[in-house]
Amino acid sequence: MTLIVQKYGGTSVGSPERIRAVAERVKAWRAQGHDLVVVVSAMSGETNRLLALAKELAAEPDPRELDQMVSTGEQVTIALLAIALHEIGVPARSYTGAQVAVKTDAAYGKARIEAIDDARMRADLAAGRVVIVAGFQGIDGEGNITTLGRGGSDTTGVALAAALKADECQIYTDVDGVYTTDPRVVPQARRLHKITFEEMLEMASLGSKVLQIRSVEFAGKYNVPLRVLSSFSEGGAGTLITLETEDDMEKPVISGIAFNRDEAKVTVRGVPDTPGIAYRILGPVGEANIEIDMIVQNVGADGLTDFTFTVNRPDYRKVMSVLERIAHDIGAREVSGDDKIAKVSLVGVGMRSHAGVAAKMFETLARESINIQMISTSEIKISVVVQEKYMELAVRALHTAFDLDAAV
Repeated sequence: MTLIVQKYGGTSVGSPERIRAVAERVKAWRAQGHDLVVVVSAMSGETNRLLALAKELAAEPDPRELDQMVSTGEQVTIALLAIALHEIGVPARSYTGAQVAVKTDAAYGKARIEAIDDARMRADLAAGRVVIVAGFQGIDGEGNITTLGRGGSDTTGVALAAALKADECQIYTDVDGVYTTDPRVVPQARRLHKITFEEMLEMASLGSKVLQIRSVEFAGKYNVPLRVLSSFSEGGAGTLITLETEDDMEKPVISGIAFNRDEAKVTVRGVPDTPGIAYRILGPVGEANIEIDMIVQNVGADGLTDFTFTVNRPDYRKVMSVLERIAHDIGAREVSGDDKIAKVSLVGVGMRSHAGVAAKMFETLARESINIQMISTSEIKISVVVQEKYMELAVRALHTAFDLDAAV
């Protein structure tokens, strides 16, 4: 008998019909002899509806009260799923994050899990019940309800799997696995049977929307096997995310191509090439709570240098305002920007044992007359910034060049 933690997102439980379908799926897994803990999100659209209500009353609602309110979305779903399971003869019991208890710090809206008390869950599993837990929420040391922020239900699922030492954590979404790239851009994209935590973490951070970064980090830290499956189709093995996939000799050079349109580039030209200039530029940007991605500093000439970095596109106007305010103080000649760029990234642990990946990437883009504006690398990733209008062409060309179109 194996212990499986399953997580269902908002679209998977978005209506009574879909909740019944989840209940039938849980029943089928249980009939195979598995113990099950099920984590659910709020019904699709419910969290946004609740937030909108709060915003009608206050422009900046109190964070504690926001968490108190939005956590009710998951409370509705866990009870509905338990009712649906009872109706088809499956014993089940639902719990809020506080009842389990998922213990967190007191950072409302973005709390981090500190500990999980698994006693109640283990007692119910021993009694033959399916355990249903509200995702996205916990309780702090003072007894206040907290929420875990974006991707919180995925994180709850992985954390419970780690605490219970589950055999697998299954994340049910509206796609049937992790693909070599977005099939909407490249119809030939194929589902990966396996991928490493390391690769998935890179792909999630670079624009892949299948899993949230935080849940992948948690799974990697505690070595919890993750499987991405579709809640809208029967059968299929999905994609298994684990510590290792296969021998390096058999490992493809590139596992996938991630991309992100949500990018903007800013350049500070003609600043003094002196120690501390990077901090004088990026310090005020960080103080404005603006996250920075890629950074390039040119070789100095005549005592001056140019400094370029990328930010999330929604922060573009804000960062330009910050830089224009400090430009005179740091002695910059000018500040310029471009919010029509995109980032395209190759990801694969196979890069460690194969030379020439960057050269092949650059050759492929040159053949398509796509100019590279910035380059960033890690041990298993190469990212480039290109004009946004060439992004899809770049992804398709690279997907073919690295044999990701081929059937396996």
